[in-house]
Amino acid sequence: MTDDLLFNQVLIGVFIAAVLVTVILLLIDAPYGKHDRDGWGPGINVRLGWFLLELPSFAFFLWFYLSGDFRFALVPMILFLMYEIHYFHRTFIYPLQIRVKPGAKEKILLLAMGIPFNAANGYLNGSYISTYADHLHTIAWLTDPRFIIGVLVFFAGFALNKQSDAILKNLRKPGETGYKIPYGGGFKFVSCPNYTGELLQWTGFAIASWSLAGLAFVAFTAANLVPRALSSHRWYKEKFADYPTNRKAVIPYII
Repeated sequence: MTDDLLFNQVLIGVFIAAVLVTVILLLIDAPYGKHDRDGWGPGINVRLGWFLLELPSFAFFLWFYLSGDFRFALVPMILFLMYEIHYFHRTFIYPLQIRVKPGAKEKILLLAMGIPFNAANGYLNGSYISTYADHLHTIAWLTDPRFIIGVLVFFAGFALNKQSDAILKNLRKPGETGYKIPYGGGFKFVSCPNYTGELLQWTGFAIASWSLAGLAFVAFTAANLVPRALSSHRWYKEKFADYPTNRKAVIPYII
């Protein structure tokens, strides 16, 4: 199998998987976080689980990016830093920051489903940026409106994602258990602004790279996060009688 054929087959596979995952998660709440429950098989340490889940995206992107002929071109290097800044944090820092409920486990089944996607995503975007994307390999792309807008959207999403994670982390004091209504930042508009931020990030990345690989990443991210946001939004409304009625799930004023 040629490299081009493999790339195209993986790309098509991610788009198909996005459709399937959307349907499944609209019907079934994924068993993690506030939706964690028995009956989904064994689990492992939550922090270890997060590390194992995110590592393939970081590592595969790094490997396939560095394998490309244009790895030292300026625009690919900027996109490389954007991608790896996010996944370095998600892989090596975020797992140490999260507060884990006593007895909580990361389901091995979820890891088995998520790890292949993260590996495929790292492969597709790392390969595309430093090997296939002719338009990214010239300095002219730096001034293209698509690149400028994409970078701005990416970092706006990055800031929203990190702010929202910080608000959630600080909801409970050390030793406290249970759930509270989060306020501030993006929570003024949606129940899951951390998901909104991540969707903005990868939408910006797809625009800046102007690629089907980036679009596939956005499609699968949306397939994973939008149904989860809808589920969390329903959960908040059922649990808290005083939950803000003007909030949407993930897209302000829409969903």
